Amino acid sequence: MQVGTSASLSGSLTNSGGSSLTISAASISGTGFSLSGLTLPLTLTAGQSTSFTVKFAPAAAGTVSGNIAITSNGSNSTLNIPLTGTGATQGDLSPNPSSIAFGNVQNGTTSSLSETLTNNGGTSVTISAASASGTGFSYSGLTLPLTLSAGQSTTFTVKFAPAAAGAVSGNLTITSNASNSTLNIPLSGTGMTQGDLSPNPASIAFGNVQDGTSSTQTETLTNNGGTSVTISAASASGTGFSYSGLTLPLTLSAGQNTSFTVKFAPADAGAVSGTLTITSNGSNPTLTIPLSGTGVTEGDLSPNPASIAFGNVQDGTSSSQTETLTNNGGTSVTISAASASGTGFSYSGLTLPLTLAAGQTTSFSVLFNPTVAGAASGTLTITSNGSNPSLTIPLSGTGVTPGTLSANPTSLAFGSVQVGNSTNLSETVTNTGGSSVTISQANISGTGFSISGLTLPTTLTPNQRVTFTATFAPTASGSSSGTLSIVSTASNSPLNIALSGTGTSQGQLSVLPTTLSFGTVTVGASASLNGSLTATGSSVTVSSASSSSGEFVLSGITLPATIAAGQSAPFTVTFTPNASGASSATLTFTSTASNSPTTEALTGTGQAAAQHYVDLTWNASTGAVTYNVYRMLSSGSSYTQIDSGDATTAYQDNNVTAGQTYDYVVTAVNSEGQESSYSNMVQVTIPSP
Repeated sequence: MQVGTSASLSGSLTNSGGSSLTISAASISGTGFSLSGLTLPLTLTAGQSTSFTVKFAPAAAGTVSGNIAITSNGSNSTLNIPLTGTGATQGDLSPNPSSIAFGNVQNGTTSSLSETLTNNGGTSVTISAASASGTGFSYSGLTLPLTLSAGQSTTFTVKFAPAAAGAVSGNLTITSNASNSTLNIPLSGTGMTQGDLSPNPASIAFGNVQDGTSSTQTETLTNNGGTSVTISAASASGTGFSYSGLTLPLTLSAGQNTSFTVKFAPADAGAVSGTLTITSNGSNPTLTIPLSGTGVTEGDLSPNPASIAFGNVQDGTSSSQTETLTNNGGTSVTISAASASGTGFSYSGLTLPLTLAAGQTTSFSVLFNPTVAGAASGTLTITSNGSNPSLTIPLSGTGVTPGTLSANPTSLAFGSVQVGNSTNLSETVTNTGGSSVTISQANISGTGFSISGLTLPTTLTPNQRVTFTATFAPTASGSSSGTLSIVSTASNSPLNIALSGTGTSQGQLSVLPTTLSFGTVTVGASASLNGSLTATGSSVTVSSASSSSGEFVLSGITLPATIAAGQSAPFTVTFTPNASGASSATLTFTSTASNSPTTEALTGTGQAAAQHYVDLTWNASTGAVTYNVYRMLSSGSSYTQIDSGDATTAYQDNNVTAGQTYDYVVTAVNSEGQESSYSNMVQVTIPSP
């Protein structure tokens, strides 16, 4: 009987004697046994029976025995009825294993593990349902419902079939009537990608390798997948390529790597390409690793420039030029020594020994330091292990004497210059030495002196010259002296050029007459009057003149004009009135005179011109009713009718212009409107005002 439950059995007592008996007591012994249904004392007549119930409710597992003792006044006054029963625990399912770990399983494959369920309880267990949760987990071989008696087991299969990489967890849930009615068995597994070989480096470039030698590089293959990879074969294609250190077949577990050597041994110059092919059962069963390299010739030094010409170098100074050596070969070159021959030649900046890789350059300085004038030659010799082990670079240069500046003229005398004016003189500086001279400064002392046209710094080669302008512009009367000091790299720096000049007082300018009166002038006509400008004290330069009115125009003098002291310059003013009435203006002369500007008053009156007209008359024409008058400028090409048609034989033309010449003709018109041909032409010239 299952612990915690109870079972009842019925019994009966019968009086099989010939007289009545009385049951006075009944007792029950044994753990878990109880008696009911018997009310005492109880009298049973002969042959009479009574029923009772015995109940067994075990509290613990195990066999239990007991007894019912019936006490009566019968011949068997103490009747014992033995009792037995067994307590059994509730059915209980136990899994083995208690959790299932599939570990790493390659995607697209399935892994199976066995699971056993055992009823460790004392009663039967019925499994009614089972389910698997978690992506990729399932079970098979468990037919439900299934009853397991106490101690009975059942075994079935649990599967993991991952579809993607990564860890997965789940549960296998068993539903039953056992004490653990919902049994959960944890499931776990990891989906793994297929084994995959990854090369490092992905391609191998050997670069330049000298013919007849070899170069090696290390290649590493790593299994970056989740399962093992077996490398079954490897091969190298391309002239000169090979590999070593890879023993096949070779299995790499997930994450494992192997390294080996790839070699390039070119036999000829030129670029070569090839492939290292790795065959395996990985996801990339044919892995190709590109190979490249270039067979190159022996290193070779090339100089730039091929020879060095220093040209003229001043004695006692030095000149430097840059020399570049380039390895134009295919392999490194080591320069072990260098030497310069020839008086005054040397080099610097080349630290030896020096190794130049293919295509690499090095630059250094070559110097020429002559101590005497004259041509010099020498050689720079470069010793190396290149194809040209003794490279010679010709050197040449000429020592020259120092540059010397000379001035022409050696001094500048400006003479007398009016205050407010200026005088220019030309100065030439020549390099008469044997080397170039750089002029850096030109300093001037002395009031009123300046120079222009000399851009500094400037360099003069031997016998080269520069010409510039010196100016004297005195600001006061009196003698002035100064010095132009030329600072340069010449041996005679500074070169001093004496300057002298005298400032004279400013002249006066007068205009005569002070007023020009033109009187009355017909509008459109012109009248001219003369005047003169006179300089006193010193010469005066008249730079410009202007009239305040366009009716007065200056002529007869070309400006600018210089008038010597005591001399005069004539001019003419023309008055052309534009309208009737009085006009006035001022004629202004601008000059170097102390009284500049100098003015002259101008007056005049415009008078209207007389009005002109043309009177025309002609003889009457027979049959004429009206006449038409036509006019044309003598320079024109067609006539224009100027009247409206009149019966009279006279017409006055009031619309004429002074100075113009007109041609006139007349036609006659009869009553039928017929017009005659033109009459004889009359030409009239209108007088000017």
